[in-house]
Amino acid sequence: MFICKYGKGTFVHLLEEIGARLQAERKRLDLTQDQMAALVGVSKRTLASYEGGTREAGAALLNLAAGAGVDVLYVLTGAPSPQAADSLSAEEAEFVVMLRGMTDSDKAVLGRTAQAFVKANSWK
Repeated sequence: MFICKYGKGTFVHLLEEIGARLQAERKRLDLTQDQMAALVGVSKRTLASYEGGTREAGAALLNLAAGAGVDVLYVLTGAPSPQAADSLSAEEAEFVVMLRGMTDSDKAVLGRTAQAFVKANSWK
């Protein structure tokens, strides 16, 4: 097993986190281990070892996984990939345009107002 400068334990923990996120993405896509394994060209057992964090998923596997719809940025970092602008509704896109035209102080006021609305709606 590869040992990074941060120590074996840290690397193993990182593999486990990546494996858990790979599994979460597979489930988000509503794929079984058999289906995902076939899409990325590995056996179910090999996929299970990636998901379990006992084996490192390399670039080739992640490239194939991306082709199957896996958010590879999320798998590697835990941060979801930014959504494309076309995923916004027309109303949301219009709001973003207006937001970008505001001053920083107006954006701050709007942000506080939005937080108040979210908080008020969470009590219902």
